[in-house]
Amino acid sequence: MRNQPRWRAEKKTGLFLHEEDNMKTGKIKLWFFIHLQCLLIVDLVDSSSLPSTRSLSITSMVGSQAVLPCSWKDRLGEAPTFCHVQWATLSDTVFEQRGNDRYQAAEFRGRVKVPEEQLGSGDCSLIISDVQIGDTGRYESFMVVDGQRSRGTRVFIQSVKLSVFDHKSHQSRCPGGDLVVDLHTPRSVRLVFQGRNSSVWSDVWMRGDKNTRHLKKHPLQEQLTIRNLKKSDEGTYKVLDGQGLAVSTVQLSVEENSTAARVDPMLEHRPTGAAVHSRCSHLLLVPLLVWSFHILHVF
Repeated sequence: MRNQPRWRAEKKTGLFLHEEDNMKTGKIKLWFFIHLQCLLIVDLVDSSSLPSTRSLSITSMVGSQAVLPCSWKDRLGEAPTFCHVQWATLSDTVFEQRGNDRYQAAEFRGRVKVPEEQLGSGDCSLIISDVQIGDTGRYESFMVVDGQRSRGTRVFIQSVKLSVFDHKSHQSRCPGGDLVVDLHTPRSVRLVFQGRNSSVWSDVWMRGDKNTRHLKKHPLQEQLTIRNLKKSDEGTYKVLDGQGLAVSTVQLSVEENSTAARVDPMLEHRPTGAAVHSRCSHLLLVPLLVWSFHILHVF
């Protein structure tokens, strides 16, 4: 009986420590939950309310025109005294314009421009014509303000990621029929062929070759016509540019009573980067919120 008060005191102390631990655990859970919600809210605002400050993604097909969007009004507000715009990759300047003075990198010469009539109103978008696979990459735009370039200040405007894809198609023709192969761009220099049961690629055409009875280059359009097809012409045809990169791929089947041509659907309806980012961010918020409530009840 003498030890009973001591036992009760130890029991009360244990209960007190247990309640104290529960309070600490509750505070940790609440702290964790609040911080997680703050992160989710910041991500939601960042992905929906501030699209102009984020990097954009643009997709294009070889030989087409790509527009890299840019508006200096979002960053500068008031019009600069003199519009001086720059577009650059991570390694080199692609395009620069100040008044009547223009610079174009060698690989982009004759293919890039910023419409001067729209520049003064805030539109500094870069237009790339005859897009090539090698144009894939990240581009950044700047406005140079306060005088000459050497004494001016470069203000970052926009970052755009450009992804360029080659053309793909499956085509079927009857024996004796013709196959029209689109070159898509004047920069296509070579057509190679791999037979259906072969692992070897062979040259079919090089730019500058003369027309033959079996193959003819259109005099005005970027097209080749392979005539009088045979079963041995079945296989894969690839159009290559000067760097050996694929501009287009055509898989040909030569079958009786077949004239259908179909485009690979996997390359159609590619969403732009802004739409993808916004859609993914909102979809990710749902499982993260559910997960945070689950964590709150587990601890």
